[in-house]
Amino acid sequence: MSPDKTPSDPARSVEKKSPLTRSIPRQTALTIVLLSLFAVEPVAAQDNAVCSADNLPGMIEGFFQLTTALGIVGLAIVWQADSLIEMFTLSPDQKKGLKRHKRSAMKSAVILVVLGPLYTVAGSMMSLPLAECLDLVPW
Repeated sequence: MSPDKTPSDPARSVEKKSPLTRSIPRQTALTIVLLSLFAVEPVAAQDNAVCSADNLPGMIEGFFQLTTALGIVGLAIVWQADSLIEMFTLSPDQKKGLKRHKRSAMKSAVILVVLGPLYTVAGSMMSLPLAECLDLVPW
């Protein structure tokens, strides 16, 4: 081997990057920083569209109250129907299944009733924009 030639070892060979390839990540980072500084600011300055609408907050509150009331009525119907079916059921496995169904209906109703006040209280503590103009307490 002559002294001018070096062996072609892939581990030792280092690719040299052109100046163009080195400047692309810098330009991309600069573009992202500039866009995040200037393009996000007008979005943050806008008012909440739901709160600024005329009848929309009242409609959302009414819808939430309606669905909560229907959930509670549904719980009462399911509870009474399961109790009635349980009276005429002889198998202990079927009775266990009905009691499990009643428990799951009760859990769903509790979640439905607790969800609105929880959002209202936690949302106002975290200063969420919708919690400031919506009152989702169903009573």
